[in-house]
Amino acid sequence: MERLVLRRVLVRLGGLGVAQVMDAWMGTMEYRAVYQDPRVDPALPNHLKAAVYLVWHEYIPVPFHMRPHCGFSMLISQHRDAELLSQAASYRGFGAFRGSTNRGGLRAVRTMLDQGGDLRLAITPDGPRGPRRQLALGAIFLAAKLQVPIVLIGLGYDRPWRMNTWDKFAIPKPCSRIRAIFSEPFSIPENASKSDLEESRRWLEVSLNQLSDEAESWAEDRIERTGSVPLYRAAESKL
Repeated sequence: MERLVLRRVLVRLGGLGVAQVMDAWMGTMEYRAVYQDPRVDPALPNHLKAAVYLVWHEYIPVPFHMRPHCGFSMLISQHRDAELLSQAASYRGFGAFRGSTNRGGLRAVRTMLDQGGDLRLAITPDGPRGPRRQLALGAIFLAAKLQVPIVLIGLGYDRPWRMNTWDKFAIPKPCSRIRAIFSEPFSIPENASKSDLEESRRWLEVSLNQLSDEAESWAEDRIERTGSVPLYRAAESKL
């Protein structure tokens, strides 16, 4: 019993440490964004009340740092090694549902919907274990059953360091450029057939990879894009 209590305390302290280190590191960056539809960003006026946001696993620090306390919830694996992320997310105002897009996720999210309120669900559709940049069908199934639109977020760092992990996790260099491209919202019919869901999955996977490649190229060059705007952290949004 004492070991269990000690472990919980250590996990909570570890989560706080992760959140603070990540905020300090990511806070040195210069952010800009392009919106195909500004309503998709909950930090901006007249935003959507519900959506499923998809971003590749290697770029998870960006939404974690930039959109705290915006009503986001994360779908986090039930594995014990994900507990630290769950605790870190809670310190930044993110809700957490334990499960994955293929195991327990729909039940977890429906529980929140039954309690009322809006739904902003952040999912890394190639996580928690890959393959890298391959979009799992579970995220599409969730959006269809919950009848909320999907928003893709392509992210890019300026020549980041890469870890030797399955997702080639990206670590931005201090004071470097980070770029984001937000898609318009996409709706999936609730009664979509299995083949229709798979077709949507393939199309969204290609689209998210294209947005990510575009954001990476944008971050690496010094040519500003038409229509781009500064991307401020939600707590100090100026847009």
